[in-house]
Parts: sequence; structure tokens; C-alpha cells
Amino acid sequence: MQQFKVYQSLWAMERRRPDGLEWPLDEQLRMIRDAGFDGAGVRFFDYAFASRVTRTLKDYGLTWQAQCYPQTVDDLKPIIEHVQDLGADHINLQPDVRPYTVDECIPLIEGWRRLAHDAGVAVHIETHRNRMTTDLFFTLRLLDCFPDLRLTGDLSHYVVGREFAWPVSDEDHRLIRRIIDNSWGFHGRVASREQIQVQISFAHHREWLELFLGWWEYGFRSWRKRAPRDGVLTFLCELGPKEYAMTDRNGYELSDRWEEALLMKDLVRDIWTRLDKQDRDAKERAHQETSV
Repeated sequence: MQQFKVYQSLWAMERRRPDGLEWPLDEQLRMIRDAGFDGAGVRFFDYAFASRVTRTLKDYGLTWQAQCYPQTVDDLKPIIEHVQDLGADHINLQPDVRPYTVDECIPLIEGWRRLAHDAGVAVHIETHRNRMTTDLFFTLRLLDCFPDLRLTGDLSHYVVGREFAWPVSDEDHRLIRRIIDNSWGFHGRVASREQIQVQISFAHHREWLELFLGWWEYGFRSWRKRAPRDGVLTFLCELGPKEYAMTDRNGYELSDRWEEALLMKDLVRDIWTRLDKQDRDAKERAHQETSV
């Protein structure tokens, strides 16, 4: 049976308040567990940190994805070694390079995929600004070269990066759906055409929230059609601290990101549950029809 897991980003647990108050790491992990998340996004370039965090998550019965930011093919080797030692459901790779041409990307992508294949580790390449995948059109050209490239869809970067007009055009929807159809995991953040991260609890941002919920639902449907029966889809709630989060004149955030992460968790789980029910109902109807 296909599974859906909702993770919380540890980066998103940073508060960065003017008063310097932060949740200790152990408290962050307890909060993630007690809130009902299935796991966390963990940076794996720091082995000591990853070892400490994953040991606790494992004790809690939770899982995790490994975050990394390689600049060369060889940069991925220690990350794979850490995953082989500590485990992870997949590596989320932000390609920390900014090539001018697609041809420059080919040896990097081929090298990363070769290493992952040889190690038997799943790697998803994240769509992200100031990375190889910074631009929507450039990333689509990468998909022309690698039609089976597995992405992590962080769609917020393309909305603000391309400054999508409102209402979003049919053409922009089509382009985003092509990204979604290659996405094997999602990072959750809601953008507007001017802001990378809007407050999803504010009523006047509801239209942008609904836009992303619609894309995520399309993405869940798309994934369910192409993933194996025992596949696991992960969704990482990634509402980041400032400067992602907007702040007032005193440097305090305009909303409670932790509460909004809990809201996002519940919203995407509701989508998955609804799709599950629709599939079960469809199978039941088909069974009844063949039994008549």
C-alpha cells in the first residue's frame, strides 16, 4: 500500500528572534514527535548533527530525509556514506551550482545519478532558487535531457521567481504541472508572485494557499499513478525563519510559523485521505459492477 508521510524541516524550527530565544534541539524533536509529524528533514553534511538527530528520531519511531548541497559530483559521496550508515528514505539534493548552459549540468546530473544508483539510494533534485534549478524554463530544459529525472517540487520558488500573474494563466499551470509530474516528493511553502513565503493563516492570502493546495493535490494524484504499490511519498513542511518569514519593524514575525506548519500538515493529510477514499470507492464500484 502506498504511504504518505509529512515531515517538519529542522531549519524551519529555527526562530531567529531578536531576543535570541531558541528551542533546544531535543525540544524541537519532541515537538515534532508530539505534533504527529512522521519525521523530519535533516542536514546530512554535518555527520555529528545528523547522527544525533536520527538516533533520536529512530527512538521516536520516526523517519527522515537527508538534505545536502553538493557543488561537485564527489561532494555527494560522503552524504551517501552517511545515509548508508544512518539511513534515510531519500536524499534531497539542492545542486549548489549555477551553470549557464544545460550542457554544463549533464555531467553533474549523470554523476550524481550514477553514484545514487550504485549505492541503491534514492536521490531527488530540489527545485530551488540560486541553484541549478533556479529558473523554471531552465529546469524544463533539464527535463528534456533527463525525462525521468526525479525532482523534489518546491513550487514556491517558481511562483515568485517568475512573478506569476494572478490569476495564474493556463500556460503557467501547464508548465508547473510538468514539474509536478516529475516530482517524487514535495516541500511545502506558499508563495505569492512577490513573496517567497506568505502567512497561510491570514485570510487575505487564502487565494495563494488554495492555489498551492490544488497543485499539491494534482501532485499527489500524479505520484499515486506512477509510484509502486509500496511507494512512500514525503511532504516536508518548510516554513522558514527570516528572511523567508516576514517580520515587523522590531524583527518579530507576523505569524506563528509553528502553528502554520501544523495547519499545513493537516491540510495536506486531508488531501491524501480524500484521495485514498476516492480510490477505495472507485475500486468498490468496479468490484460491484463486475459482480453483477
